[in-house]
Amino acid sequence: MTSLSPSFQQPSVHRKMVISATPRISVSENFITSALHSHPLSYGSSWRICRNLRGLKLWMLQNLDFRGPKRKHEQKNEINMLQIEDKDELLDNTEPHHQRQDLQQLSAAIVSNESSSSSNTQHEENTLPYQFEKPRRIGTSMKYSHSQQTQASSITFQGRPNFLSIAVIGATGELARRKIFPALFALYYSGYLPENFGIFGYSRKSLTDDDLRSMIASTLTCRIDQQQNCEEKMEAFLRRTYYLNGGYDNREGMSKLSARMEQVEGEFGANRIFYLSVPQEALLDVALSLADSAQSQKGWNRIIIEKPFGSNLLSSHQLTSSLLLKFKEKQLYRIDHLLGRNTIENLAVLRFSNLVFMPLWNRNYIRNVQVILSEDLGLRTSDGYSNSYGIIGDVVHSHIFQTIALLAMEPPVTLEGEDVRNEKVKLLRSIRKLDTSDVIVGCCAPASGSKDAAKLGNITPTYFAAALFIDNARWDDVPFLIKVGRGLVKHRVEIRIQFRHVPGNLYRGQIVHNTDLANNELILRDAPDEAILVRVNNKVPGLGIHLDASELNLLYKDKYNIEIPDSYEQLLHDVIDGDNHLFMRSDEVTAAWDVLSPVLHELDKNNLIPEQYELGGRGPDNAIYLWAKHGIRWMDD
Repeated sequence: MTSLSPSFQQPSVHRKMVISATPRISVSENFITSALHSHPLSYGSSWRICRNLRGLKLWMLQNLDFRGPKRKHEQKNEINMLQIEDKDELLDNTEPHHQRQDLQQLSAAIVSNESSSSSNTQHEENTLPYQFEKPRRIGTSMKYSHSQQTQASSITFQGRPNFLSIAVIGATGELARRKIFPALFALYYSGYLPENFGIFGYSRKSLTDDDLRSMIASTLTCRIDQQQNCEEKMEAFLRRTYYLNGGYDNREGMSKLSARMEQVEGEFGANRIFYLSVPQEALLDVALSLADSAQSQKGWNRIIIEKPFGSNLLSSHQLTSSLLLKFKEKQLYRIDHLLGRNTIENLAVLRFSNLVFMPLWNRNYIRNVQVILSEDLGLRTSDGYSNSYGIIGDVVHSHIFQTIALLAMEPPVTLEGEDVRNEKVKLLRSIRKLDTSDVIVGCCAPASGSKDAAKLGNITPTYFAAALFIDNARWDDVPFLIKVGRGLVKHRVEIRIQFRHVPGNLYRGQIVHNTDLANNELILRDAPDEAILVRVNNKVPGLGIHLDASELNLLYKDKYNIEIPDSYEQLLHDVIDGDNHLFMRSDEVTAAWDVLSPVLHELDKNNLIPEQYELGGRGPDNAIYLWAKHGIRWMDD
């Protein structure tokens, strides 16, 4: 069994402190001896020593009287940080149950001994060579100030990692250059990355560090509403960016990547994030090679996977099973950039923090829900489809279903990621499997001879419309109408919640507009201009009583004079923070494919043929009949 390196064998606690007399000192010495020598440990178990010593520090903070400089006012926060770190590390490392019990019993014995010791003790002061930095944790509200960043050190408390390594696999691709690197720089510029971090680009091209820095420099921009020290920040960020040519053997390449990371991280190790910006056909080989050869042994590891998450129920199950052989579910972050939009985050805020909406959020008051994502002529209709299901796998399976889940789920126990995911998967499992009579699939037909026409052919769906039903007590018989398309006349992304008619409306005769428009609506608009609108009926000024519909609006660009972060910036921040509520869990992926399976089977059998529509039009003509079938006027039209 390999012994630990000398730096881990005999740690000494060097800190200027005031502690109580002999009984307290002997207890702490016994604790150190037990933590280090009770079990012969291999290098792979070194995290356990760090945890035991962290337990020692926690006990010392809670029971000893520290009077060193700046310690009193920091003691409470330090205790909280240690407890959080201990919880987070347990999720990423397995340890036999009896060993955890031993440590808990040992801690309990120490506390018991302390409680019986005399309160009137003498104190002595020990002046020691150097001090350690206090623990830090990146949280939802954690923003590193300049002074905090400059105080951060590569030296950690008894081997606890505090370096953050982020590897972008596929670093020379368009997604990495246009979105991922700019998002990481935006986080750094705004103070949401720790001082000790490194960005590692990995691909098969023969480049140097300077080549990668030059490539991404032109894509980095500073906040429009800030701009302080922009060039200085940009140069500092680029200096922390490194490149590795992985070659064509991913296993060997990942070993080289890990070695390069360790070289930059230093002897104490680090937490690592791997963003797999690679084609679907290469995903498994890269992920499995990474699992075997590049994971940190002394910190947590998180893996970001781009959509689509399989192409159907079977392929998704195979992909998930392979990933879970090497990773824990908590390590996987299935990213969909559309879910990082501010409008999506606003769904839960509107629902659960506004009393005016909470009692109305059910079948008794809501007539229908419309989810719209239409892209106009300015966007290429053939982008990014990796399989024959086109927009169904690219947008509907992830973004649309996750939007509906967040919109319609029951209140979670807390806002913790797993509690939110538990409610989302319950909702997804309650969605009735789609009947092809409630589905319209379309294919954009670009002008003859164009590049798009050659790429699209006649089979790849670029339009999907459907009526979904949720079989539970809250939403029984309420249609959720979906319209998703590319190459349409409007660029619009919004959710429209239409309420029922006022029963026995006294003003029915005075409504001067279409009675369908007299229904109250709540509109959450993401594009073209982010806004929250409420449609209400009001009296038209003048003699007599005539009613009209008006929109009470909160237009974000008028209300808030700030730049809204890009969706990749939001989601990367969540990954760093360990917040996974906007990322699909494996059971959510399965539940969504299960709902879509009948439609995919009919497409495979050619029983459901995509209907062609003109580029720049409103989509397939049959969509109008689908809305009429359910007695709904599509308000966007």
